[in-house]
Amino acid sequence: MEVEKVKRYLESSATIDGDKLPLRFFERLIMHGLRVELIETNRVVFSFKVTPRLLNEGNYLHSGAVATFVDLVSSAAIYTAGGTFVGTSVEINISFMDAAHADEDIEIEAKALHVGKAVAVLSAEFRKKSNGKIIAQGRHTMYLPLPSKM
Repeated sequence: MEVEKVKRYLESSATIDGDKLPLRFFERLIMHGLRVELIETNRVVFSFKVTPRLLNEGNYLHSGAVATFVDLVSSAAIYTAGGTFVGTSVEINISFMDAAHADEDIEIEAKALHVGKAVAVLSAEFRKKSNGKIIAQGRHTMYLPLPSKM
């Protein structure tokens, strides 16, 4: 194992002073350009053009960006189900079926499958707008804090 090579790879990406970035920079970086197309009970549909800033070394949409989208867009579906609080992620899992490349238009459909008193189960499906082919499917389980009675 080439420990120094691994170390250089990981540390070379960390060349900016992250403490000087604006608050919630990460969410803004990922979500910039996202458009809401439809909102209805238990469902929100978004569209997004894949931009070069979100590509990995293979020149397709980075799986970390997809995971962040699953977290953020599926959380929005809680409100469409009548939920008043977004909680804390307990589990996020994603199955990848295809790749999305730069300038490709994708659609993200987020659903609230169950919103209870303490737990929400959510989904997000990523599709190519050109042909409807599924890029990825995500499942998101969240703990919802109980409102204070004070």
